[in-house]
Amino acid sequence: MDARVAKCLLVSKVLVADGIMTENERTFLDKMMRTLGLDETQRRRVLDLEGWDQAEPAVAKLTVEEKREFVAMLVDASSADGRLSPLEMATVKRITLALGVE
Repeated sequence: MDARVAKCLLVSKVLVADGIMTENERTFLDKMMRTLGLDETQRRRVLDLEGWDQAEPAVAKLTVEEKREFVAMLVDASSADGRLSPLEMATVKRITLALGVE
């Protein structure tokens, strides 16, 4: 799996952890997909949550520094709507542990 798609999938996992994706969260994800240069097919995969299971192993292959930057992005995503949901933060922590980042 492409690491860019995997990153977006994990961000989407955080954004929907509380059962709601707000307009600000949608905007955050859209901007991320544009910044990473996802094409329309890749964007559709992310929006359909296709490949969630393969996303963590793909991101786990990144360097330690890239993983740290990505975790910071997950934290930004979790507060994109102006509040930090406990469910979103728990998802960030679980992903952080799975990636082996402290």
